[in-house]
Amino acid sequence: MSIERIFLIGAGGHAMVVMDAMLCAGQDPGRIFLLDESPARLGERIFDRPVERLGQDTDLSSQGFHVCIGNNAARQRIFERFRASGAVPQTVVHPASVLAASATVAAGSLIAARAVIGPMARLEAGVIVNHGAVVDHECHVGGFCHVAPGATLGGNVRLGKRVLLGAGANVLPGVAIGDDAIIGAGAAVTADVPAQATYVGVPARRIR
Repeated sequence: MSIERIFLIGAGGHAMVVMDAMLCAGQDPGRIFLLDESPARLGERIFDRPVERLGQDTDLSSQGFHVCIGNNAARQRIFERFRASGAVPQTVVHPASVLAASATVAAGSLIAARAVIGPMARLEAGVIVNHGAVVDHECHVGGFCHVAPGATLGGNVRLGKRVLLGAGANVLPGVAIGDDAIIGAGAAVTADVPAQATYVGVPARRIR
């Protein structure tokens, strides 16, 4: 299928990261369109592209899209809405990232500048691996996770769905983190983390 237009859903700061990666990778800016449901953003411009209205009636069938929203649950909800309607999720990979030939990255994910995805790593749909983050060998990152800037997953780490790994956090090799868990910025995770828990500190301890 030939994709004529790519719609970026959400026009906040993360959209700047996604659009910059696309432009650095050589994408034609004339094919990129910005949509946001907030009336306050209408008419704003990101890299000279205007923000247009996203409504419940917006039809993107047969067009490309990428959800530029940091909140994991919201990103999944919008991703599933448009994919079900026939829109085509687009993966964005910054040319200054490193992606091992044996790694797999599912549709709709972002690999930002200076991120590293190691050998045999597997990322499910809608994942964000932000600036300078490392997902080492044989990691499995569940759908709609966000690995924030400078965070590191050691080898064989398993993240469930919608995990938020804060900026600069580190997860030791072999650790598993459950669905919807939150790891605070700068934390050092040395043992498995249950679903929906929040861990902070060095070593990381549970606070919720």
